[in-house]
Amino acid sequence: MMTGKMLRFDEVRGYGFIVPDDGNEDVFVHANDLLEEKYLYQPGRAVQFYVEMGDKGPKASEVGFVGEVPNGPSPASVPHRAPQEEPAARPPQQALDDTLCDVLSTAELSAELTEALLEADGTLTGDQIRRVRGRLLKLAQAHSWTDS
Repeated sequence: MMTGKMLRFDEVRGYGFIVPDDGNEDVFVHANDLLEEKYLYQPGRAVQFYVEMGDKGPKASEVGFVGEVPNGPSPASVPHRAPQEEPAARPPQQALDDTLCDVLSTAELSAELTEALLEADGTLTGDQIRRVRGRLLKLAQAHSWTDS
C-alpha cells in the first residue's frame, strides 16, 4: 500500500490524479476505485492506495484516506486553482515594468500543467497528460523556469 495526496479529482468526469509520497509519477484514479464518497477527495487530502498497471499506465485502486474519514472539503495543501478562477488583472504600467516572473516549484508547475491540460482537452488520458507534462517540465527546467 502506498500513500500520497490528491492532486485533483473531477467529480463530474469521475477521475483524477494522486501525487505519491515516494516522488514517483502521478497516479491516475477513477471514481470506481474510491472507498468513500467522491466529493470528499479534495486536493491535498492524504490518501492510501494500491497501484495497478491499467491499460494506459499506473492506476490507483482501493483509494482511502489516511486516518479518519474527513467530514467535507478543507483547504488544499497542493497548489490548485479552480477552472473558473482567473488571475487578477495587473495595471498596465505594472505589466510593462515587470522584468521578473514567479518561479514555481516543480510540484506547483506540475499541478498547474495538469489543470491546464485537463481544461484544454478533457479527453486526454492519464498517460498522455504525463508525457506532455513531463516534456514541458524538462523545458521549464532547462530555461530555469522552476526552482529545481
